[in-house]
Amino acid sequence: MDYTLKQLRYALAVAETGHFGRAAENCHITQSALSQQIKQLEFACNAPLFERRSRDVRVTPFGREFLAYAERIISDSDALARFAAEHGGTPRRAIRFGLIPTVAPYLLPEIYPALRKELDGVSFDVREGHTDRLLAQLDAGELDLALIATEPPEASRLEVAPLFADPFVAALQREASIETPIRLKELPQDQILLLDEGHCFREQAMEACAMRGANAGMVAATSLSTIVEFVANGQGLTLLPAISLKKEAADPRIAIHPLAAPGAERILSLVWQKTSPFGALFQKVRTIAVDAGERHLSASLPVN
Repeated sequence: MDYTLKQLRYALAVAETGHFGRAAENCHITQSALSQQIKQLEFACNAPLFERRSRDVRVTPFGREFLAYAERIISDSDALARFAAEHGGTPRRAIRFGLIPTVAPYLLPEIYPALRKELDGVSFDVREGHTDRLLAQLDAGELDLALIATEPPEASRLEVAPLFADPFVAALQREASIETPIRLKELPQDQILLLDEGHCFREQAMEACAMRGANAGMVAATSLSTIVEFVANGQGLTLLPAISLKKEAADPRIAIHPLAAPGAERILSLVWQKTSPFGALFQKVRTIAVDAGERHLSASLPVN
């Protein structure tokens, strides 16, 4: 049976997207070229991997078993490539660096220039995604490093390097009358605006305010910027991470209030595979991120 790693990657892309066109786009080739490679793979297998339908494709029973093997082969191949790329702990390719959406737009402008300056010769391929997706990509070898705000599972194969605490603050319309510092338990839960499901900050805000699913706010937004716009228009209130204030608190219609003790916060961390050959490099990234992040926080936090 003759097939290539490239064909296996194409087949896995089709299975993931359920569509030849989207798979081809994700693989950066034409649909006709991808289709031809899949046909060659199926010919080598002497069995169809996919059931072609009018609007999508479905993996056949044989295809499911075949692609399970293919995933392991690709994972091992990527691991071998990472091992071969090791050269004194410095990669010969860009470091694939993922960040969650409630960190990337706020810390990246601070961290990235420092990384470029301090780590001469090291480049970064920066990606954004929800925590679950980043952890899955790390586990699959599709990412090298991630910046997250939750603790990975205890049985994780990941190295966890805490950076710093990111305190929460309350954001209200400037005209709102409220006693400060604000007590979380006194916030009207039916007015608290949250990010949509999948964002770890949503769960952290709900936990801080002791909210249950039934009291999940009036809006489930895709970004903190959207929520802030609702707050500015007097349609509710929200919690914000302190690292976001330089960007999100610039609107003069918004007032930022500190939280009464004990308040609430999240811990930002860098994570990578324990078996990564670049652990020493990632510790240097951690030092740079801590320095840049703490300077960013000191200039952002409101004065009580």
